Amino acid sequence: MSVKTRSKESPEMYLKSIYQLGETDDLVAISALAAHLSISPVSATEMIHRMVSRKLVQHIPYKGIRLTEKGRKQALAVIRRHRLWERFLTDRLGLPWERVHDVACQLEHAAGPEVTEALAADLGYPRKCPHGNPIPTAEGEMPDPEGINLLELTPGEMARVEVIQPEDTEILEHLSSRGLALGVELQVIEIAPFDGPRTLSIGDRKVVIGKEMASCITVQPVSI
Repeated sequence: MSVKTRSKESPEMYLKSIYQLGETDDLVAISALAAHLSISPVSATEMIHRMVSRKLVQHIPYKGIRLTEKGRKQALAVIRRHRLWERFLTDRLGLPWERVHDVACQLEHAAGPEVTEALAADLGYPRKCPHGNPIPTAEGEMPDPEGINLLELTPGEMARVEVIQPEDTEILEHLSSRGLALGVELQVIEIAPFDGPRTLSIGDRKVVIGKEMASCITVQPVSI
């Protein structure tokens, strides 16, 4: 069994996934959690039962699950480790920002609080990961997100890329290949009919990205 497979079956990965899925919906369906982790609903249900007994999640039959306060703090601790490791891999080891997510998914399970805080201190207590997502504090608080979705921009408007989410390696590599990364300034040139693909101007090149990819990008509008 691979490290990647084992990490999917860990309670920590469940906690992190429930937190991320629950950012938009208060209750997370077990079927949605299973799909997110690429596991069977039966396996997800078995793990949820164990996590309920440990008071990490609350299960409301036929509706879904949500984290308890204990589960939320543990989920944020995992996310903190993950995003600090992403910063270490890019800032210290020089790995491409679009490829560090999967490695950080393995490392987040291999270090406790002492190593995590030493890592944070060595990095100068960064506020965001290489993909622009906020890093939870050591006290278990998640800073508020900043910016608006790229889909909200109209033709002619300019903005700077602030966040790329979700941190899926295929999505990150796809956007990187088109010159889309944190700090990049872009201008919306055209939106295809019926809310279709966006044509963007990035420096001296034009790129076209679909609506689904555009929805992964959070930007900060800038004046022309």
